[in-house]
Formats: sequence, structure tokens, C-alpha cells
Amino acid sequence: MGFLVDSQRDGGGDGGYGMFGCCVRTLVRRKQVDSVHTKPERSHQKLAKNLTIPHLVAIGVGSTIGAGVYILVGTVAREHSGPALALSFLIAGIASAFSAFCYAELASRCPSAGSAYHYSYICVGEGVAWLIGWALILEYTIGGSAVARGISPNLAMLFGSADSLPFFMARQQIPGLGIIVDPCAAILVLIVTGLLCVGIKESTIAQAIVTTANVLAMLFVIIAGSYLGFKTGWSGYELPTGYFPFGVNGMLAGSATVFFAFIGFDAVASTAEEVKNPQRDLPLGIGTALSICCALYMLVSIVIVGLVPYYEMDPDTPISSAFASHGMHWASYVITIGAVTALCSTLMGSILPQPRILMAMARDGLLPPFFSDVNKTTQVPVKSTIVTGIVAAALAFFMDVSALAGMVSVGTLLAFTMVAISVLILRYVPPDEVPVPSTLQSSIDSVSLQFSQSSLSISGKSLVDDVGTLRETEPLLAKKGGAVSYPLIKQVQDILNEENRRTVAGWTIMFTCIGVFVLTYAASDLSLPRLLQLTLCGIGGALLLCGLIVLTSINQDEARHNFGHAGGFMCPFVPLLPIACILINVYLLINLGSATWARVSVWLIIGVLVYVFYGRTHSSLLDAVYVPAAHVDEIYRSSRDSFPATHVDGTYCRSRDTLLA
Repeated sequence: MGFLVDSQRDGGGDGGYGMFGCCVRTLVRRKQVDSVHTKPERSHQKLAKNLTIPHLVAIGVGSTIGAGVYILVGTVAREHSGPALALSFLIAGIASAFSAFCYAELASRCPSAGSAYHYSYICVGEGVAWLIGWALILEYTIGGSAVARGISPNLAMLFGSADSLPFFMARQQIPGLGIIVDPCAAILVLIVTGLLCVGIKESTIAQAIVTTANVLAMLFVIIAGSYLGFKTGWSGYELPTGYFPFGVNGMLAGSATVFFAFIGFDAVASTAEEVKNPQRDLPLGIGTALSICCALYMLVSIVIVGLVPYYEMDPDTPISSAFASHGMHWASYVITIGAVTALCSTLMGSILPQPRILMAMARDGLLPPFFSDVNKTTQVPVKSTIVTGIVAAALAFFMDVSALAGMVSVGTLLAFTMVAISVLILRYVPPDEVPVPSTLQSSIDSVSLQFSQSSLSISGKSLVDDVGTLRETEPLLAKKGGAVSYPLIKQVQDILNEENRRTVAGWTIMFTCIGVFVLTYAASDLSLPRLLQLTLCGIGGALLLCGLIVLTSINQDEARHNFGHAGGFMCPFVPLLPIACILINVYLLINLGSATWARVSVWLIIGVLVYVFYGRTHSSLLDAVYVPAAHVDEIYRSSRDSFPATHVDGTYCRSRDTLLA
């Protein structure tokens, strides 16, 4: 494979495809995993590496366990699961673990800020990465505002009623506008923002304290509820309807509902750059946090549905009413404290990731450099954090964003889906070309000439370029508008065998994703004619099954062992587990409803316009030269040998920072 210049300026490197080919290259260009060559040397650009496993567990548990569990158990038990509520949580936890496994592998291999945006940029391409990052911005902004609006009603309950809060914190209606403002929500958002600006370690310790209070409240529910259950005989399980009053389908429907209670562990991945030992700590932190959340959810469910028959549960305050039915009215105060601390911890978990995603996108040139600035003292992206806090506080103050809560799920599920697809790409077709700065052109020439003496002529053959399409034989060195130079030494048969395997794997992954979409859409859209629905389900199922068989049969790429930071966690049961993850998340995405998708589409269209008019033309990969990954180390060695040390450390390091940060 040749060294390819992927420059969108002046149409360079379009390979004869014109403007359309240039646009396609822009969307699929991929950045390199941070390495010794691409890490910025400027200390003020680095985030503080202060986090260990306990910090990550605190972030994961605090971001996942919200106040929803104090309400969700009643709604799901009454409408879907009945006494089988704990099984619904178990199945949802297992489904969430699929995504957690994928996150764990990518976070340990690519430990940099940006989470799913970062992984998509490395494995899929710039266009998809931008949409994922843009959707995550919406998710965390609305999610944080919605959580903040839910704190003041629960806080007021501690004082006796909704009117018990001080005047300056109570909700007020603006005369003539019909807008209900929530000063308490805005104040809490600004407090959390200030805490996050102090430092990642300090804010994580504060979140750990609040999360501990929430966990203690849940343990109270489990222990006190178990005592009442054994004392009264667990009346909720002695029902004539049995353990599955709504059948197995009802239990599975309940699993789909409570699945969203496990969303939040992805906040751990967003702090990857600030972890001391990411290869070890990130997988353990994600796995431990998810396990704790699943265990607490199941234990609370087992206790509550045993205290009160599922059909008698209060859908609004199921836990408090369950204790009140046994004479423990005072328990409502403990449960309310748990709900308030859960919301506060979730608020911190909602605001924490967004500044890091903004920073990652700005580092890549897709957003203005203002967002990439890292404070030299606290070593956190203070400017991005302040902007995030101000926007979230304004939304929490003026808007009731509960109607927009479904939009939060879109960003999360899209991220989960792309992370699973990225694992498949990493295993079967990892990027075999990496971008280097165009300032290293002379070093690329030097390396090219080293191979030209004994190179084989491969005239008339075809190689796969960086976009993944077949084209005329690529030269070893291709300048803008330049002539064909020398190809790399490699046996033609070996090249074709490897490229055939990569081509088959790439197309199989694509058709598997298409099959997943067709199957889940046909199964979810009950308005389709029966024959058409069955036909589409058959086609989608066949594509999905064939894709699974093909990917299981062919070998995974050997380059996966050296991709990124080796030695970390490896996702098990590939390709089965990532494909199951894609299937679950796409099904949930399709069932979010047309109104939610209509609102999200408006936001995504705005994002496309921002990318077209700013991000595309300011990308750090705009003039990057794509070279075979096997030769990148030699190119950098040649650059160090060819120029004085001071010159390389100064000018060329700055160029690499600018192009590949």
C-alpha cells in the first residue's frame, strides 16, 4: 500500500473521483491512536492523571444510580414484570454488560478524552465521529438540566411540602409568560460546575461522598425491607397470578424499560485520559461499577415486590408507600435523602463528560480551539466546563426539559452502537494506514527511496486506498498532483490474500449492521402489512445470521494485538457479543418514538451545518499524509536523524501537535 496524501485543499488526493470523492474522503478519514509520536509535549495541554479504581467506581455508580430507581420499580412492576422485576433488572444488566465490555476494550486501548467520539474517529471516520460527538453534547446538556429540575421537588419534601423551600430557591411562575423558573436547579448546576473546575480528583471525591449516602439509603431499604418481609411473610410473592403475571414477554418488556437505569457507566470512559493506569483500571472500574449497580437494583426489587403486591404499588412513591403500609412512615425521609443524593450524584456525572468531549473535538480541529484549553493549575478544561455549566443552568432555570428526556437516550444508544461497531472494526479491519504531518514529506521521501532499490513492479495491479475502494496502483509516495513513485516491497499474493480477507470482513460488518436495522425495524413497526413484515424480518435475520457465521469463520486481523495501547482488556466472545450489543441498542433506538427522532433530527441537522462550514475545513487531518502503519516509526526516526534535535523538538513537534492532537 502506498503513502497517500489525504488533503481536501484544492481537491488534493481525490484519486480522480472529483468533488464527491473528496467529500467521501473527508467523512472517512481517521485519526491515529495517541502514541509516542503524537502525544502533545506541551504540559498545559495534558489532563491530570489522578484517578484510580475507587475514583472510577464512584463516577460509574454515581452517574448510573439516579432517583429513577426510587420510582421505576413501581411502574415496571405494575405494568410489565410483576414479582419478576428482579429478573428484568438482571436481563437489562446483562444487556448493559455487552456495551460495558466493548467500552472496556476501547477505553484501555485508546485512553484519551472523548469516549465514543474518540473511538469512532479512530475506527470509523470523521463524519460518524462528529455526529456521535454532537449527539453526546445534546445528551449531557439535556440530561444534566433534567436531573437538576428534579432535585428541587425532592428537596422540598424534606422540609414538609413543595412550598417549604426558601423563596429564592422555590419554583416561581413568570406572569404573562407561563414559564416556571427553577432557581434551585440553576444554583445546583453552577455549584457542580464550580466543583468540577477545581480539579478532577476533588470533584470525584465529592461525588464519592454523595454516592455513598445514596448507596447507604438503598442498603437501608434492603436491610429494613428484608426484616419486614421475613416478619410479615413476603405477601407480595404469595399471589394466585404466580411469578410471571404478564408472562415472559412482560418481563422482557420490563427489561427494555429498566435498561435505561444502567446508562451512566460510559461517563467512566470519558475520563480515560485522567486515569493513572488505564489498561488495568478502566476495565475494572467499569465492570465493578456496573456490577454494584445491578446488585443494588436487584436487591431493592426483590425486597419491594415482596412487601406489597405488585398491583397495589404506588407508581409515584413505591418504596415509601411500601414501608408506610407496614407502619414505617419515617422511612420516607431516609428514602427522600437517598433520592436527593442520587440526583446530585447523577448531576455531577452528567456534566463531567461534556467538557472533555468538547475538548477532544476542539483538539481535532472540529470545534474552535477555545474549548481545548486546559488550565495549567487544575489541569482540567475549565473553559469548556464553564460553558457547559452556564448552558445547563440556563436550561434548568427556564425550561421544563422533561419532555425532551427521550433525546438523552438517543445520544447514549447511538454511542453504544458505534462502540460495538468499532470493536468489530478493530478486530477484523483495524486501520492499516495512519496520518502523519505533511511537514514530514522529506522523511517520507527518504523512507521511500530506501525501498525503491529492490522494489517489485506491480504495474496494472490494484491496491486498497485509505477509503477502502479499489483504484489504480498507488505509489509509495504520492504528492499533490505528483507522478507515481515506487511501491513497497511485498509479495503480490500475500497482499491480495490479506486484502481479500479485509474486504470480506469489511463488507460483512456493513451487511450485518444493515441486517440488524432491517430486522429490528420490521419487528417494531406493527403498521406494516403482515407479509411485508415477515419478509423484511426474514431478510434482516438472514443477513444478521450470515454475517455472524462469516465473521466467526474468518480469522481476526493480527494487527489487533498491536493496535493502540496493547496489554489491556480484550472483549470476549467476538463477534457474537458486539453483534448482540448492536442488535439490542438499535432495537431500543427504533422504539424511542417518532416525536423524539424528529427533535433529535433538528439537532443533528444543525450539527451537519456546523461541520460543513467549520469542522470540515479546520480538521487537524486536513493536510495529513496517510502512510502504512508498519512504516510510521521509521519515518519519525528518519525525521529525527535528518534534522537537528532542537529543530525537530521545536518546529516538527509543534506541527504534530497541531495536526494530530
